[in-house]
Amino acid sequence: MTVQEPVSGFAVAVVREDGRWRCSTMDQSVLAGLDASITALRELRSTGAVFGMCNVDDEFFVLIRPVPGGVDLLLSDAAAALDYDIAADVLDLLRIDPPDEDDEEVWPEGNLAILSDLGLPEGELLVIIEEVDLYPDEQLEMIAQRCGFGDDFAKVLEKLEQ
Repeated sequence: MTVQEPVSGFAVAVVREDGRWRCSTMDQSVLAGLDASITALRELRSTGAVFGMCNVDDEFFVLIRPVPGGVDLLLSDAAAALDYDIAADVLDLLRIDPPDEDDEEVWPEGNLAILSDLGLPEGELLVIIEEVDLYPDEQLEMIAQRCGFGDDFAKVLEKLEQ
């Protein structure tokens, strides 16, 4: 596995409490490994939904949602596990073997229903993931719009670009 330090991209924590969405940036170091992302999200403590959206190196994205007794995960491209520690960590936690190095197909691994209770059914999430002409940040923007926090997410991305 190739270790890429530092990993470029961004991570956004999303919280829904009392019917209101709040998005905030997470430290970029969480992109290096899954444990750091999970720990950062668990520290947010909320009575509502909490999850993370990570765009890793503009290559793939990871959705991370702490749940009682564990964590729900979705990796947009399983082949990313060959080159990125965070993707390998996701497959490891899901107990899924990484794909062969010659496999060029893009497929997700994890819970496609991870956001279904927030307005994004698994079929629609799969359609977004299969839009291979889109960059991960564009896919995450679509997810944010569909769940209802697109404006907040866009504001966070604007701040990141400055």
